[in-house]
Amino acid sequence: MVYLRAKKVKSDNYLYLVKSVWDSKKNTSKQEIVKYLGKASEVVKDDIPIDYRDDPKILSVLALHNPDDIEKREESTKKSKQMLYKKLTDGDIKSSVKIYEEYIKIFSSADFFDKILRPVMYKIGDDWANNRISIATEHVASNVAQTLVKIIMDQVTGMVNKKKILVCVPVGEEHHLGCDVLETYLSIKGFKVYNMGTSIPTESILSFIESNKPDVILVSITLEDNIPAGQRLVKKIKEQYNIPILIGGFALQSKKIPKFEATVISDIPLDEIPKILRTA
Repeated sequence: MVYLRAKKVKSDNYLYLVKSVWDSKKNTSKQEIVKYLGKASEVVKDDIPIDYRDDPKILSVLALHNPDDIEKREESTKKSKQMLYKKLTDGDIKSSVKIYEEYIKIFSSADFFDKILRPVMYKIGDDWANNRISIATEHVASNVAQTLVKIIMDQVTGMVNKKKILVCVPVGEEHHLGCDVLETYLSIKGFKVYNMGTSIPTESILSFIESNKPDVILVSITLEDNIPAGQRLVKKIKEQYNIPILIGGFALQSKKIPKFEATVISDIPLDEIPKILRTA
């Protein structure tokens, strides 16, 4: 059985998706957290994992915690995704920035990256792969998205966390939007981020690690064809350094997760990553 559980911290409720698991040793059931959803007033249907998203009991509990805003917020998210898709494919950076600025008046920057930019870029990639848009349009959209992330990055201020994070890609991986998003969001959260989101030789990455000594390494892989190169990169790092390595990206979204000598974070909200980094 899967259901929502609320936990009150000070004056706010926070929601968890939990399931009952039978403990044969103790001859009783226990709760296991499936996913932390966040502040109850900000949780929408899209935050629920797809396998449980249409469960009537879960939706009814969700509505109880946010009866007035849930439909409005879901409609706002849907509209923002549609608008951003159009502006990115039109090559309109000014309007794209405006969409971001309007969205974060209600939601957080993490919500924008997770619920707007990421699904829009996935749709653009799918539309290109299925010949619904041209390769030229896909390139235009990707370039505007890169610029948008950089503009957001330029607005970042705040104290730097003690932890240093290296973000990189394996040889052959030319997609670095994920790295730029990570750099922006983690910088907002106070981490010192080294963004090497460009395909460079593994030896160059190892040399950078030796010189800068990051506390955690994040490897982003967008195309499945680059998974073997990512596995080789992780192995090389592990042979020389005892540093926690996290692997993520669109290539790791499939049900069958390839083996790495590292921790795979296949599909988690962006706002969960700082917590993982702090405990790594």
